[in-house]
Amino acid sequence: MFHYFVQYLLWTKLWNILRVMHSGTQTQRVLDLVRQKGLLRASDLDAIDVPRVILTRLTKAGLLEKIGRSLYRLPDAQASEFESLGTVATIVPQAVFCLLTALQFHELTTQLPRQIWIAMPRGSHPPRIDYPPVKMVQFRDDTYSAGVEVVERDGINLRVYSAAKTVADCFKFRNKIGLDVALDALKDARAHGKASVDDIWHFAKICRVANVMRPYLESVG
Repeated sequence: MFHYFVQYLLWTKLWNILRVMHSGTQTQRVLDLVRQKGLLRASDLDAIDVPRVILTRLTKAGLLEKIGRSLYRLPDAQASEFESLGTVATIVPQAVFCLLTALQFHELTTQLPRQIWIAMPRGSHPPRIDYPPVKMVQFRDDTYSAGVEVVERDGINLRVYSAAKTVADCFKFRNKIGLDVALDALKDARAHGKASVDDIWHFAKICRVANVMRPYLESVG
């Protein structure tokens, strides 16, 4: 009985592969796209005029791996330290990595945040992401758009606040992350040359924390 069950599984796998090969042109276009992008959203198929049902066939055939809600990658893709950030950036392109996540990105903390911290414009709804866990904070238009850097990792553009902007943000949200974290970020940013006093002061004024930060900036200046 077990022998027939194994045969059934093998034939099922073979049938799925044959179905995918039958739609060879579409399959190749999808695989080319995921190799180019690293991570593939189901909505990305609209741009290449391929029906989304092919994602199910490719997954069943073992040619794609589903890693989240409507999110796919090649099964042999090597995970990197930026995979979680890439996943969030792919699902929520307008998100900007901020606060503890930005500190980690700029190597200004030894903490490993349990959540990915992202900034979104005021009035945004929390994104629907199964994994990784995300913590969203809302920024006004001027503070949301200021200090954004676009960095490519693993073929994906990550939007992250600069070190100087992140330090100012930490003071702005000191009640959420702790004043001690903000002070350490300021000291490390200066000690390691990640941000100048002038740059930090510039963003302190944009974030409306200049009066709060003034004595601390004077002490490290």
